[in-house]
Amino acid sequence: MTAALQPRARWWDGILAMADAAGAATGVGSPSGSSGSGGSTAAPTPDRPDADLAGLEPGDQLAELTRRHADAVYRVALSVTRDHDLAEDVAQDALLKAWQALPSFRGGSPLKNWLLRITHNTAISALRRRRDVHVDPHDLPESAPSAHRPAPESVESTVEARVSIDAFEDALGRLDELSRSVVVLREVEGLSYDEISEVLSVSLPTVKTRLLRARRLLATALEGWQP
Repeated sequence: MTAALQPRARWWDGILAMADAAGAATGVGSPSGSSGSGGSTAAPTPDRPDADLAGLEPGDQLAELTRRHADAVYRVALSVTRDHDLAEDVAQDALLKAWQALPSFRGGSPLKNWLLRITHNTAISALRRRRDVHVDPHDLPESAPSAHRPAPESVESTVEARVSIDAFEDALGRLDELSRSVVVLREVEGLSYDEISEVLSVSLPTVKTRLLRARRLLATALEGWQP
């Protein structure tokens, strides 16, 4: 189900380079695995505790925030924008905004939820800016180019994967922005109804209603799909 929402590899390199620069400015290097000068970049490592971020230097904070949550941030951005390039821009903006606002984070909710709320708001703002220049978001591409997906093992698997991904993307495309975000946060990120309500700033009944309707549509569009 989530293959269509996977980010293109290494889009976060630019952020880690900024983290290195921030570390250099303070005389502290970013953690091992960051890009450095021409070095390789480790993939983000999600699901790690965030309590230790407050004790890190600024460059290290940005690098770790990116490694731990870049994929989730990208998926939420893509669920709103339905455009890979725009989702990457939104994800980078959201991570930088969260990093800059990290000193103001009070821990009333999990840091990941706070970050995803920033991401959702940033994505909505990005779409509004596109509308201002007369670009209809419904005209944005709904499918990622095939080069963005892992190489299949066989011709048969290529066809099956292509059909599955296209069907999922098409089904998601029939949902409105809010419903797509609800589906991604619940089915992919595993947030509770209360957490989704907080992240998206909507009522709990709205979350449940949107998710129920979205599940019915997806089940109809994708034969055999189960939440």
